[in-house]
Amino acid sequence: MNAIRVALVDDQALFRSGVRMLVESQPDLEVVGEAGDGVAGVALAATTRPDVVLMDVRMPQLDGIQATERILAEAERAGRAAPRIVVLTTFDLDENAAKAIRAGASGFVLKDADPEFLLAAIRTVHQGNQVIAASATRELFAHLARGSGRRPAPASWAELTPREREIFGFAARGLSNSEIAASEFLSEATVKTHVSRILAKLGLRDRVQLVVFAYEHDLGTPGHPEG
Repeated sequence: MNAIRVALVDDQALFRSGVRMLVESQPDLEVVGEAGDGVAGVALAATTRPDVVLMDVRMPQLDGIQATERILAEAERAGRAAPRIVVLTTFDLDENAAKAIRAGASGFVLKDADPEFLLAAIRTVHQGNQVIAASATRELFAHLARGSGRRPAPASWAELTPREREIFGFAARGLSNSEIAASEFLSEATVKTHVSRILAKLGLRDRVQLVVFAYEHDLGTPGHPEG
């Protein structure tokens, strides 16, 4: 089996060095290059064509949001598979991390996450799934509970049935399909169907975008899954 090719884009050389050592300690992972800013990161992705990019949000010249947009746009123009991008952030509640998700990143991980979590995140996004730090999800909704003054829900929200809004609330809080199924006495297949319909109605790509959507529109707060 070919190793998962990983690129590191972060302006802190010491942090990159530590992540490189961690990643290269795994037999199924390899680091194909490093970059210290967003501009260099875009060039690195074009030349090395990594499977996964670990992207810092806050960098000089070009931040992680813009770099994510450019990497994905260039891959699309070239007709090649785009790398999966995992955004790295220092803060649990980071507006820029949410923006990076909207730009096409597959998830975000806190820089102080356990090494095992970061390694699992790389493998998870490479398989086509998404990852979001559980603590970040909790912080999002703690913030919402204090009242964030976000935008009102769009018209598409009204298309969701009461049951779909309930499932939306659980998914937005980071619960897995199996956890929702156990809580609501449903089959996992039924929950999966609900989630798929919710994503389609709201025009969202995946569950990570669902979390961001809930955050932006004050929806799915704990205890109030209908928003």
